[in-house]
Amino acid sequence: MNKYVVVLAAGKGTRMKSKFYKVLHKVCGKTMVEHVVAAAKATQPAKIVTIVGSGAEDVKEVLAGQSEFAFQKEQLGTADAVQTAGQALADLDGDTLVVTGDTPLFTGETFNHLFAYHAEKGNAATVLTAEAPNPFGYGRIIRDEQGNVLRIVEEKDAKPEEKKIKEINTGVFVFNNKLLFEALKHVNNDNAQGEYYLTDVLEILREEGQRVGAYKMPDFSESLGVNDRIALAKATKIMQRRINEEHMRNGVSFIDPDTAYIDSDVKIGNDTVIEGGVVIKGKTVIGKNCLITTGSRIEDSQLGDHVTVTSSTLQEAEMDDNTDIGPNSHLRPKAVIRKGAHVGNFVEIKKAEIGENTKVGHLTYIGDATLGKDVNVGCGVIFSNYDGVKKFHSYVGDKAFVGAGATIINPINVADHSFIAADSTITKDVKRYEMAIARGRQVNKEDYWHKLPLAQDKDWQ
Repeated sequence: MNKYVVVLAAGKGTRMKSKFYKVLHKVCGKTMVEHVVAAAKATQPAKIVTIVGSGAEDVKEVLAGQSEFAFQKEQLGTADAVQTAGQALADLDGDTLVVTGDTPLFTGETFNHLFAYHAEKGNAATVLTAEAPNPFGYGRIIRDEQGNVLRIVEEKDAKPEEKKIKEINTGVFVFNNKLLFEALKHVNNDNAQGEYYLTDVLEILREEGQRVGAYKMPDFSESLGVNDRIALAKATKIMQRRINEEHMRNGVSFIDPDTAYIDSDVKIGNDTVIEGGVVIKGKTVIGKNCLITTGSRIEDSQLGDHVTVTSSTLQEAEMDDNTDIGPNSHLRPKAVIRKGAHVGNFVEIKKAEIGENTKVGHLTYIGDATLGKDVNVGCGVIFSNYDGVKKFHSYVGDKAFVGAGATIINPINVADHSFIAADSTITKDVKRYEMAIARGRQVNKEDYWHKLPLAQDKDWQ
């Protein structure tokens, strides 16, 4: 039996009070609608159709290549939204999953269970339900004495006794596809909201003698819909816990998983230790046996095995095996730290390669440079790479020595086995085995103290 998916993503989401379209707000690195589509893809559907409205072009850009699209001109309700997918789906045999794009916590496993239950029971429609501790705001599941689903009553239309029901509609359904689109023709908007409710399809099908059922999932938290910033934070916290637990099951140690934030696409090798207060985002990949300490922030970076990051920031950077950085250092985009290299505290590196076993100890800026192997860079070195108009690149050869406080005025070449004296400002190339000294000669003025007015003050003598 073919499977299809309709994702409802046409609502603007005014309660978010944001310039961004609601379903494009992110939870652990992915937009909410991307999470929904990823879960839906786990069911291996033949088609996914996303219903767009406000912000249609932005949603299409995010889901390009993952979904077809249908446009809902006016926000007339969920039934009207699904009906816009008719051109793509109405004549097809199979079962259709309908899910809203602001529910990022649903899993592919839950969707597969729902499809399986629907097929096993031979239902025309199956609603995904859950027990809500506080059901306010949710549609209530109305069953007969035998437990069959009669209808779903929305909060504003529910009678007092119906509001006491805790089994709620999660907003997810599976329908026989052809029966769904036939029933949609008979939905009206005679309700408190004046909208066309998709839930009315269940009652229409039941009155036609079709079987309507409900699959109650065990984890109510999956059903959380995000309509404001408070719910967005709750969804992020739940997703954060889910992601961290999956890493722990795969052999990663978390010292304090409640305070470690890891995006959904991050990959971490086993026996790596993540301390509390760490943020790892984007497409970051971290190898085995690494240590990421408190206060570190890593974004879209690649780390090999046996890497230590101590309270430092990495952005679009690379660290090979057996390297370390920090504390309080910063790798900016296109920084590459080769095997065995050491980057100490208060170092900033941008668009530069630090060669194997090279040491950059502390208080240094390296921008637009390539350093070879076994280079020693002293304290307070600056690669001055910008003249106010253009950026320039410098090269430092293997086993070179750059003394403390030196300033390299890019572009220059410092050859292998050469030396730069401390506190020098280097503006010309340095050849192999040479030492470059570029600083004022020291002059000591004899008896200078006695020329100062202070020399006459007894308190200073």
